[in-house]
Amino acid sequence: MEIHNEINNDIKFLTKSEIRLKILSELENNPNSIHELVKKTKITYSSVSSNISKLENNNYIKKIKSKYYLNPITKIYYQTLMDFKKSVEIINNYSEFWNKHNLNQINIDSLRNITDLKDSQLIETTSLDIYKTHNAIKTQIMESKSLKAIFPYLHPEYPQLIEKILKKNGKVEIIVPKSISHALISKIDPKIKQTSISDKNLTIHPVENDLKIYLTICDESMSFGLFKNDESYDQNRILISNTKKSQTWAENLFENIKYDVIK
Repeated sequence: MEIHNEINNDIKFLTKSEIRLKILSELENNPNSIHELVKKTKITYSSVSSNISKLENNNYIKKIKSKYYLNPITKIYYQTLMDFKKSVEIINNYSEFWNKHNLNQINIDSLRNITDLKDSQLIETTSLDIYKTHNAIKTQIMESKSLKAIFPYLHPEYPQLIEKILKKNGKVEIIVPKSISHALISKIDPKIKQTSISDKNLTIHPVENDLKIYLTICDESMSFGLFKNDESYDQNRILISNTKKSQTWAENLFENIKYDVIK
């Protein structure tokens, strides 16, 4: 409890003043003198000096010669605060995506690293384009030579898209409910399917467990969808991204769910 209170007090102290946060932001990158901080932050000398004294007296920063440095623990606090800020921004920016949706199958590490999705784009269907989300995913898959996916339902075009990748000697690994696995596999050309399985280019994981996540990972992109709280899949909105961080995030989520549901 004492440690918890100490951390709370540290966070309260550091976030209580916007000036302190600006000073920490500058010191995180490089040590600075008070005059340099005044110039960079455009805050008055008296305000910078006052907050520098408070930070130094409370052992958050240290002075070496004329420059101030962040102490190691302060760096951790500051980075944690910035990560939290980014997480809140992601949730707020895509509130329609997260609100009233089932997040139970997203593991703790994926939630903790949700900032890796900060450059994602929210795709939503409209009354004039009800296939907007599917077409965005389809484009990603068609341009890819590999695919990892969690398909909680079977779209009629999925077997064709998978077959297209396999024809290019690409790799496909898919987690699907057992109830749709046969329908998916049976619609792939038998010769291509058999050769791909023998060459370990096609792996299908049929699972008994309910899947509450939609996920695709292509060569240079990923897409991510959720179920609503009423247990229906929300086909009206997905997050898509082509950043390395988002792909790594998706890979980790895929492997975690695979480990979880395949016994």
